[in-house]
Amino acid sequence: MIDKKIVQELKQKLEKEKTAIEKELKTFAKKDKKLKGDWDTRFPRWNGDSSSSSSMETAADEVEEYSTLLPIEHSLELKLKDINAALEKLKNKKYGICEKCKKPISIKRLKVYPEAKTCKKCN
Repeated sequence: MIDKKIVQELKQKLEKEKTAIEKELKTFAKKDKKLKGDWDTRFPRWNGDSSSSSSMETAADEVEEYSTLLPIEHSLELKLKDINAALEKLKNKKYGICEKCKKPISIKRLKVYPEAKTCKKCN
């Protein structure tokens, strides 16, 4: 069993990280209303004006940036999913137990990686 003070410390760390990830996602994506936990990178809005080469270049740059943001969105979504799962485990008093061997995850590992699902041995 993990000490209550450490549990509270880890919970605060998870909540702080969750807030930071959601803040970062909001800068380039929006929550998908149909799919829980999913975010959608905003596609650039181009007005269709192709009269100048600089307009086309700007549109191409925006599409390139969109393509660059997609894997970042995916990575942040996965991290957020793990954090939410850890917070749920805290709520259900199942936090800190390895999902594979069912043994306690070391406090040292949880302090470094509070959303850990497995112990170091099963990782």
